Amino acid sequence: MKKYLIFAVSGLALIAIMGLISHLWIIGTVKVVHPVYGTAIQAVYATGTVEPTVMMPIAAQNTARLIKLNADEGSEVVKGQILASLEDEHLQQNLKELKEHEKLAKIRYDRNAQLVKKGVISKDEYDRTLSEWQAASAAVRRIQAQISYLQLIAPADGRIIKRDGEVGQLIPANQPVFWLACCAPLRISAEVDEEDIVLVRVGQKVMIRSDAFPNQIFYGHVKSITPKGDPIARSYRVRISFIENNPLLIGMTAETNIIVHEKKNALLLPVSSISENKIWLVQDDGKLTQHTVSIGAKGLKQIEILNGVSINDLVVLKPDHKLKKGQKVRFILVKQEE
Repeated sequence: MKKYLIFAVSGLALIAIMGLISHLWIIGTVKVVHPVYGTAIQAVYATGTVEPTVMMPIAAQNTARLIKLNADEGSEVVKGQILASLEDEHLQQNLKELKEHEKLAKIRYDRNAQLVKKGVISKDEYDRTLSEWQAASAAVRRIQAQISYLQLIAPADGRIIKRDGEVGQLIPANQPVFWLACCAPLRISAEVDEEDIVLVRVGQKVMIRSDAFPNQIFYGHVKSITPKGDPIARSYRVRISFIENNPLLIGMTAETNIIVHEKKNALLLPVSSISENKIWLVQDDGKLTQHTVSIGAKGLKQIEILNGVSINDLVVLKPDHKLKKGQKVRFILVKQEE
């Protein structure tokens, strides 16, 4: 009986020891970083959409059927290029008749111009034939103008970004068939929360990301700020111009960070190492401790630490809920990603 009791007590002791070990040790290895000195960036975050700075509608002035397309979405076009033609058969027939009428009126006018000089006809008769010829010429010009309106012409060099119309479709007057992006580079229209808009100024630098290009950062600057906000969305529209050419396309969603403050020689930690103003440190004996820190400017990847940590501290890079004070851990020191 005593032997069984000893074994039972030993088993309980072993379980207790194993529990203590599991409390003191973490399965696996944590990554740690040293704080570094660098430039702290405070930014205002906003989502936006890539759009053309200038977008021109191209429409016919008369209702007619679309009979030919010479350009499509994505086409690069030049000023004066014929993009599409609408049906003008009846106008062409009218033009033919009016030109014939003008020709006859011109013949009568030329003949009467000679006769009036010889005194054969009166000045009134001459004036009447002159008026008839001028009226016939004006009618020809009007019908030619109407025909020209059925040729959709590119008003400037640019790119067709949208087409609304198919061959055979009846197009109402003044309904755009094409939308032309031209005359200026692309831009971003971003919606900034009304609580943050007071920090935003024209000319501020902007860091831009897009899910379509996850490993790239593009740069721009604030071009303009809409003075009237949206009372429902509680936001203000900010126009952002790109600093250089980039592969972003019209309609893409972009994440923007408008840099409103920069501070040199600031102590920085990765954003992922901080949760609710708390960090985990690995002490010299390998045990974990948790500290509260005061934070300053927050950027995309790094955040400024005002106090609560020193340059030689080992800070857990991505702490999780399994960490406990006093636990002993194995760790790997890695370099901060800037």
